[in-house]
Amino acid sequence: MSRVLQGIRLEVIGCGLCPRLVDHREQVARQKRRQYIDWTYWGRPVAGFGDPKARLLIIGLAPAAHGANRTGRMFTGDRSGEWLFEALHRFGFANQSTSLHSKDGLELKECYITAAIRCAPPANKPTPAEMKNCHPFLLREIQALKQVTVVVALGQIAFQVTLNAYQQLGLCLARPKPKFSHAATYTIDPGLVLIASYHPSQQNTLTGRLTQPMFHTIFSKARQLLS
Repeated sequence: MSRVLQGIRLEVIGCGLCPRLVDHREQVARQKRRQYIDWTYWGRPVAGFGDPKARLLIIGLAPAAHGANRTGRMFTGDRSGEWLFEALHRFGFANQSTSLHSKDGLELKECYITAAIRCAPPANKPTPAEMKNCHPFLLREIQALKQVTVVVALGQIAFQVTLNAYQQLGLCLARPKPKFSHAATYTIDPGLVLIASYHPSQQNTLTGRLTQPMFHTIFSKARQLLS
């Protein structure tokens, strides 16, 4: 990891700006779920991770209470991660198809994963103030990841946060303004493409709103664009 990204990581992990999120993540870490009773939960903000020379940037919403909040790594230890890393491995962005804990040997290739919010929010719904507090971390990560040419936003909130971030950084955005729909693809600046995707949450995958072939389409597009 680059010195800049490592610095951001340390700041994220030490952040305590949002009292509601601090209380929630720590309460979850104390109470635990029955199947994880022997785990020592991470219970802190979760930093982005991956290849510092990434050409693909994936932006999600927030750590899951018993996923990343437990394991300390984005999309690790929950059902959403099962879908994500299977797809990343299938299309050559990860060395394995599973992500169970932070020491399981997973390595991302040409890919970096981060999120709009770094603490697990109650009911998975961060407030506007909490979103604002976390936003500078995302801006700095984007600036540090200088080789990114494809961005995948997982879910409508992440999609909007991504658009806002690039607009704040002064990049030209597609006109008319990009609208969220699954697999919609926009050139938001010369040499930079944004792909929208439904989030691989159980709310979407168990209801059939998002199927594996639909999800694979996203990373097939990303691979084609990078090729």
